[in-house]
Amino acid sequence: MRIISGKHKSRRISAPKNLPVRPTTDMAKEALFNILNNQYYFDQISVLDLFAGIGSISFEFASRGTTQIISVDQNFGCIRFIDKIANELQFDLQTIKSDVYSFLEKTNQKFDVIFADPPYNFTKERYQYIIDLVFENELLNKDGVLIIEHSKQTDLSLNSTFIKSKKYGGNMFSIFEITNK
Repeated sequence: MRIISGKHKSRRISAPKNLPVRPTTDMAKEALFNILNNQYYFDQISVLDLFAGIGSISFEFASRGTTQIISVDQNFGCIRFIDKIANELQFDLQTIKSDVYSFLEKTNQKFDVIFADPPYNFTKERYQYIIDLVFENELLNKDGVLIIEHSKQTDLSLNSTFIKSKKYGGNMFSIFEITNK
């Protein structure tokens, strides 16, 4: 994995082989950040990275100047790895070892960008529960977005908060926002 842009552009980060992760590809990550770059000033937003894995998305935001980042993963090895790399690169981000659903049920914080990269074998119901928790608990700021990375075989477009999806190779990003601004 590498950081695409920002302060640590082109920095390669090697994750331990024993972690249960599937990092977002560089091509997909670059495309995602090109979309977000037109919508946000990265140094002025708050980000929640769900199913953070080895922190690829968190590190990309941090390298671009985002200082309000929470990375959530239930795997202790992943959290420990994110903390180690964040310390080495002097990124100010917070890690939380938690089941994503438990975190979303309990938090009262609001975010500009919520990114979720759950396992690709999720059922539509499990994806929907993430969407429901984010919107029912009002976890997005005005003009905030929820982005879910998933396989191209999964269609999340029937949700009322869905605005668009983008396909990159075998990856898809479905984007959701508050519909009654």
